Amino acid sequence: MVRTIAAALLLTGAAAEAAPTGDPATRAAALVAQMSPAEKLALVHGYFPPLAKPEPPVVLIPSAGHVPGIPRLGIPTLRESDASLGVANQVEQRRGDTATALPAGLATAASFDPSLAYAGGAMIGAEARAKTFNVLLAGGVNLTRDPWNGRNFEYLGEDPLLAGVMAGEAIRGIQSNHVVSTIKHFALNAQETGRAVLDARIAPDALQESDLLAFRLAIERGRPGAVMCAYNRVGGDYACENGMLLTDVLRTDFGYGGWVMSDWGAVHSTVKAALAGLDQESGQELDAQVFFAAPLAAAIAAGQVPAARLDAMATRILTGVITSGLLDDPVPATPQPIDYASHAAVAQRVAEAGMVLLKNDGDLLPLAASAKRIVLVGGHADVGVLSGGGSSQVRSVGGAPVEIPLTTGAAKSFARVTWHASSPLRALQAALPGARVSYVDGGDPAAAAAAVRDADLAIVFATQWQTEAQDTPTLALPDRQDTLITAVAAANPRTLVVLETGGPVTMPWLAEVPAVIEAWYPGQHGGEALVRLLTGAVTPSGRLPMTFPMREADAPRPVPVGFTSRTVNGGGPPFTVDYVEGADVGYRWYAREGRQPLFPFGFGLSYTRFRYARPTATRLQVAFDVTNAGGRAGADVPQVYVAPPGGAFRLAGWDRVDLAPGATRRVTVTLEPRTFARFDGHGGWSVAGGDYRVAVGHFAGDAALAMTLRLPPIRYDR
Repeated sequence: MVRTIAAALLLTGAAAEAAPTGDPATRAAALVAQMSPAEKLALVHGYFPPLAKPEPPVVLIPSAGHVPGIPRLGIPTLRESDASLGVANQVEQRRGDTATALPAGLATAASFDPSLAYAGGAMIGAEARAKTFNVLLAGGVNLTRDPWNGRNFEYLGEDPLLAGVMAGEAIRGIQSNHVVSTIKHFALNAQETGRAVLDARIAPDALQESDLLAFRLAIERGRPGAVMCAYNRVGGDYACENGMLLTDVLRTDFGYGGWVMSDWGAVHSTVKAALAGLDQESGQELDAQVFFAAPLAAAIAAGQVPAARLDAMATRILTGVITSGLLDDPVPATPQPIDYASHAAVAQRVAEAGMVLLKNDGDLLPLAASAKRIVLVGGHADVGVLSGGGSSQVRSVGGAPVEIPLTTGAAKSFARVTWHASSPLRALQAALPGARVSYVDGGDPAAAAAAVRDADLAIVFATQWQTEAQDTPTLALPDRQDTLITAVAAANPRTLVVLETGGPVTMPWLAEVPAVIEAWYPGQHGGEALVRLLTGAVTPSGRLPMTFPMREADAPRPVPVGFTSRTVNGGGPPFTVDYVEGADVGYRWYAREGRQPLFPFGFGLSYTRFRYARPTATRLQVAFDVTNAGGRAGADVPQVYVAPPGGAFRLAGWDRVDLAPGATRRVTVTLEPRTFARFDGHGGWSVAGGDYRVAVGHFAGDAALAMTLRLPPIRYDR
């Protein structure tokens, strides 16, 4: 590559001599051996540019973080950006700097398409590199344990296999650009309200078989340069000073060689954190004090922290930098051109594949070409689509037609209620030039009902905004939207509800409307993507990556835990969250408790029909035929669930299959054995010998095909 050669030419004199060869860990150790104690120390803590006042002064790009490099050794400055859904610029710290906004992480997960996860990551990494960022705070893989978690939209659902595979591919895509991706938040960061004071409690084996399995799979697949530890405590110790997590699990069980960085404001000690396995204090200005600068030097001088530990911290940081390709191919010194048009196409493809058709009675969709009058109601659908809030917020290309500052809550300093400029109204008008397509804001349900009464179709856009730092206290739609939907449906039996939400909501009106689409937060081309589904240009293929409960009381915790006026605003006294479901997250909890969901994990309708036949099972592979039995081309997501003797079904594999009408394809799914194995407490996994039930279905709980797979005892070490 030209840029690699150019970067190499910059390494002259001592720097060129300092660039060792070999595997990343060996190269990193050789570089650290050439560093002074002060240089090592400077590498293990970083600035938060909005608040930092470094001495001596240095140029800081307004962003998430900055760690000065060591030019004489060719070690680059680490310029960090939030990047879960695109290169973030939450409250426009960088005036006028826009980026491509992917849909919510749940939309990527709902596609069940690893290649789309990779494409989204590659797009983000390319834009970050062009903007001169080289460390991306991405790779969120925390499982959905509570449906009201304010950050669920950013993550990849409730199943460890789905989340791990999709996160791994997104990380791999980011790092294909020779920039570092993190994986986060390690671990059990399953709610936002009180996240800095809560103590998450769960049995160790259950943690390994759920949340930690998702991390393990994503790390194996994506090889992220860094792991970000979480705010919360786990088993009594803060995640960023938790030796069980950072050393016993991550280093020993996982064999992870990159570095552990803290979340911003998540460090609480020097000696304990350093000895537990934290390698870098991030955004130091947000901690109570800077723990990894002078206090760490003093602790080393006093013998409280071995000098070798500082060497290991610096070595692991450089190992991650080298593994990602960043050391050998530094990012450009100045911003580069970005192909925003092709990147927008990636965002639109993710949205189209990730929207989930939940109901379609009477084949209301796709829209008939004969529809002459369509009325859109609510959700600011005249100007755009809703975005989730917090550190993942992208200032998208095209601007923000609606942006509402927060006046209360823990997120008010860095989140705004924001819409991307992708108007469903204008997209539908362009797609159906012969129809009269209009909009009413829905603020007055009676007026909305009157407006839709004579329409061929009424489309209500229902929204629920969610954000990092605070959970939603209820799954009910806010602002009397249930009343609005009921009124519109009563006035027009041809009513479609489009949900722009960060997760499940209750639907007391479900029986009254013939069609529902879960659009999530659909990104900067969400309006165009939605209209392609509505008109049949695209056949829906999204599948739910999380269970939608019938009622709030059906969740493992029937009410949000820890909601007080103080915790809602970011502080408050410590409290404990007991994860009583253990490894039975999501659909496994509902099956265990015999609770019928409103919509199950893996569920999603299509404009065509798919049938499965001729199943066979050998060792760790299941094969079967998939036939498109309908009249439209479309994509199916056959899911394979495996239950050990006496155990419950768990997703063990899937495929995504595109088929023309009438076409049949033989599909072979390789099973991930750790999804139905038991973690034995010694770093390994054991599959007990015996007969395993196998179900091939369209969603969790479905058994379109059923068979038995006989397995011998199998042992997996790490």
